[in-house]
Amino acid sequence: MGKTAVMLCGHGSRDEEAILEFERLGAALKARLAPQDVEAGYLEFARPIIRDGLEALRRRGAERIIGVPGMLFAATHVKNDLPWEINSFAAANPSIEVRFGRELAFEPKLLQAAAARIAEVEAKGRGARAREDTLLLVVGRGTHDPDANSNIAKLARFLWEGMGFGWAETAFSGVAHPLVEPALRRTLRMGFPRIIVFPYFLFTGVLVKRIYEATDRIAAEHPEIEFLKAPYLNDHPLVLDCFEDRVREAEDGTPVMNCQLCKYRTQIIGYEDAVATPQTGHHHHVRGIGTDADHQHYHDHHHDHSAHPPRGSTDRSGG
Repeated sequence: MGKTAVMLCGHGSRDEEAILEFERLGAALKARLAPQDVEAGYLEFARPIIRDGLEALRRRGAERIIGVPGMLFAATHVKNDLPWEINSFAAANPSIEVRFGRELAFEPKLLQAAAARIAEVEAKGRGARAREDTLLLVVGRGTHDPDANSNIAKLARFLWEGMGFGWAETAFSGVAHPLVEPALRRTLRMGFPRIIVFPYFLFTGVLVKRIYEATDRIAAEHPEIEFLKAPYLNDHPLVLDCFEDRVREAEDGTPVMNCQLCKYRTQIIGYEDAVATPQTGHHHHVRGIGTDADHQHYHDHHHDHSAHPPRGSTDRSGG
């Protein structure tokens, strides 16, 4: 077996904090995988782009490269954009064995990490309060893939039952419904004295900040209710465990994506035209253009995701 290297594939963001958090996670993963060579790259906005990271690994002598999605669920990016990037590099470098691992997906370690983040903010609340008097709102990124969106509902149910909350609801920061603010206004009618908002994201970014801003707006209108903003997953040790697991799976040749309800493989109600759609990259126009720190005068014709309203946003820095 030749020298094996790892390529951590992120989405990218115009938010500099999101990129710094991704870089910290990449550094922590590199320390865990040492002495394996590890690179990180992005689909859009930030640099290095994924192709540059792959080329760097090639120049440093990699004979086999494991590509790992730095994303929570398998939606369009994991099913189309990242495979296109990986396959394009593999086709141009036939002497290198290239494997593509699976997304973090839904699994017990991430469930435990989510519960730990929620418990963190509970400890900062206004005094002790029974969980049965608390409503949990789990917020996902939101995609055009119903299979990925359904994972947020599943996560909310596991956290609701496992942690003993009085109720749980789901919302999305863009594309899917309900959006955060309408979901919060609906939960108010249930009469819970405490509402915890938990963004199920890997990193901060435009969308996570919008989630917190929406929570602050509703909280200001209803001071009689305690609103708590739970931290997102970030570099929780169990998240790092999952990334390491994905690398080892790919090395062993056992990465299996759940395709049972994939709209690209089976006819799903409302998405019948998506079956057998070719894998293509969709980020050529924003690949490597930089974060807000690089471009203080960024214009709409350069596809400024953060300038769009939440429903149309495609910044997936949180995964």
